[in-house]
Amino acid sequence: MSSSFRVLWLALILPGMLPVAASSQTPSSAAPPPAADTGVAAHPGQAELVREVAADTGKSPAALNALLDSAQVKQSILDAISRPAERKPWSQYRPIFVNPDRIAAGIAFYRRHGALLSQIAAQYGVPPEIIVAIIGVETDYGGNTGSYRVLDALVTLAFHYPPRAQYFRSELKTLLELPAAKLPGPIDRLYGSYAGAEGLGQFMPSSIRDYAVDGDGDGRIDLNASLPDAFASIANYFAAHGWQPGAPITVRTQPSATAAPPPKYDDGPPHLPVEQFTAAGYAPVAREDPGRPASLLTLDGADGPEYWLTFHNFYVITRYNRSPLYAMAVAQLADAIAQGAAEAPAQ
Repeated sequence: MSSSFRVLWLALILPGMLPVAASSQTPSSAAPPPAADTGVAAHPGQAELVREVAADTGKSPAALNALLDSAQVKQSILDAISRPAERKPWSQYRPIFVNPDRIAAGIAFYRRHGALLSQIAAQYGVPPEIIVAIIGVETDYGGNTGSYRVLDALVTLAFHYPPRAQYFRSELKTLLELPAAKLPGPIDRLYGSYAGAEGLGQFMPSSIRDYAVDGDGDGRIDLNASLPDAFASIANYFAAHGWQPGAPITVRTQPSATAAPPPKYDDGPPHLPVEQFTAAGYAPVAREDPGRPASLLTLDGADGPEYWLTFHNFYVITRYNRSPLYAMAVAQLADAIAQGAAEAPAQ
């Protein structure tokens, strides 16, 4: 999810959805082979995909071919996916997303939409600040939802990016099969990230299919223009992946002088109790249930190594985007937003 500057455990992903500069719920991989902005030529594997989609949906093969033929292969997309932000060490990654400007903008966004956020939070059991932080990391609170046509992105990566072709082919197929009511408009007019994610929360097509919600009840899902749709869809994603209301996300630990060397980070569900880490010299700095399952995460901080116990809700955030750096940024931004929103506004 490594260079000498990266934390030992980092294993890059996928939705779940790196921040628009990346794309949430999306995988990254090695640098792609050269490709050119070749325009509208038919794509390798297109005929088979069209047959599958036509068989599944009854859509016209001619219309599907015309749509796919119109997609442009973008070298800029292939370049972007080879350099995700998650390859940076934590000391460089954190300031991108957890900084005074993004915190202040998040507090203002929270206050502006507080009533709706509270309603969605109560319905799904997911804190408002988590919803806001996801939008803050993904699209800077809607300021940058992506400038690539989703069709161009997915065709480029499905047919011209061998390292992750299978994943993106699946996402392209899903996009072509989505009911019209699940999208804000025609497929060829959708815009999003270089990886094909769209909306305030940067949902990939499979996430739209499985978790997107018509929050405003207008019969159509628009993850860009409808705040109820966007908020409810993000909350539904977290709830469906097992978010535990009121449970912690992380806690800092300060290793003792006799602490054992930190283990490689386990990116699966946490399963070792806090007391086991305490016994190994990694006691939490704040009181925590000794029996709560945890994992130990080591980060390359600006002032040296940082050690964190991460819990089930941290793991849930990594279902949105598998990078622990991403999950930690969301957790810390959410905490800062919640604290700021609870304070009285400056007069």
